[in-house]
Amino acid sequence: MEARLSRGAALLRRLGPGLITGAADDDPSGIATYSQAGAAFGLNMLWTAVFSLPLMVAIQMISARIGRVTGRGLAANMKLVLPRPVLSSLLGLLFIANTINIGADLAAMGAAANLVFGLSQHLFTIFFAALSLGLQIWVPYHRYVRYLKWLTLVLFAYVGVAFSLRIDWAEVAARTVLPHLAVNGAAATVVVAVLGTTISPYLFFWQASEEVEDEAAAGSMPLLESPEDAPRELSRIRLDTYVGMAFSNLVAFFIILATAVTLHATGKTDIQTSAQAAEALRPIAGNFAFLLFSLGIVGTGLLAVPVLGGSVAYAIGETRGWTIGLEKKPGEAKPFYTVIRLATVLGIIVDYSSLDPIKALFWTAVINGVISVPIMAAMVIVASRPKIMGAFVATSLQRIIGWAATLIVAVATIAMFALS
Repeated sequence: MEARLSRGAALLRRLGPGLITGAADDDPSGIATYSQAGAAFGLNMLWTAVFSLPLMVAIQMISARIGRVTGRGLAANMKLVLPRPVLSSLLGLLFIANTINIGADLAAMGAAANLVFGLSQHLFTIFFAALSLGLQIWVPYHRYVRYLKWLTLVLFAYVGVAFSLRIDWAEVAARTVLPHLAVNGAAATVVVAVLGTTISPYLFFWQASEEVEDEAAAGSMPLLESPEDAPRELSRIRLDTYVGMAFSNLVAFFIILATAVTLHATGKTDIQTSAQAAEALRPIAGNFAFLLFSLGIVGTGLLAVPVLGGSVAYAIGETRGWTIGLEKKPGEAKPFYTVIRLATVLGIIVDYSSLDPIKALFWTAVINGVISVPIMAAMVIVASRPKIMGAFVATSLQRIIGWAATLIVAVATIAMFALS
């Protein structure tokens, strides 16, 4: 038993940006999207978790590779291939999308805590926002990242929810491979929402920047300057990204599955938020499933909010040449931390405003779908250029799947508009 625990701890030490990025992908807003998919379409949306996995792995591996090879974040490298006005416009939209997402996540965390503990939802929202900000600003990255790693374990709650239910696994396998799905605007919108949640721009910027942070924390050099480290580091990135993205999509699969066999099966098909999904589960699946689902929302929010705020701060800071990094003290990187504060405070304002959170999340998914296409295209171009990547350009398979992911997201976004 001790040997098994030791191996597990050793594996966790090897994992980092990829694991945290994958887990942050299953944020409360993502949980709401997967719950909507399962409640509205039952088992017929399970295929999306399987289909998106290789696309997600390729894109995130390209992102991590760019950061580790060049020693610069994604935005700093994108400046080399995109006109500055285009990049600035994309980052402006990223800031809007991330801010709305932060607000939705904080609101979902407050609502879930309210369901469990019964106190004010808004007070919980402010508490979680303050806690997240305090950790990002006052705890150095090399310590903070340990908390983020352990927080990823909360996602196993959703696997636990599914295994607490009675499930026909043969039917699950059949519907995953051969879904019964009509081609219409509603289905296209959910597919785009799932893809937009799974392949999100903020994840690209975060993973590349955290590779740079980890490199600095370890006292290492970019692979362009220390090519002898490449076999070890690229192998670590592969393991980290495969595990992180597989973990992310496994959890998404089980959230869709749990809501499909409970909510959809009992006719509760109109789920709008993750908290609604948790509340609807209680009379159907029992208090244990409800508690796991609710606490999972809080835990994933504590993981995702820093990623949302940090990713846009990295992106903007890199394009403007600021001193950036969660390892920096607040006085050393004032503009960087100002962006994080601003995104979080505006997120709280979204929670208190009259803005419909469901419509806001829909438009966030639309924005992410629109901006992810040029961002992914720029990433693949950067990763393919020897002038930028030296001898460590992306592999042929990564480039092929990267371009395929870009095309698929573009087609899905166009289909959503055409069929709606």
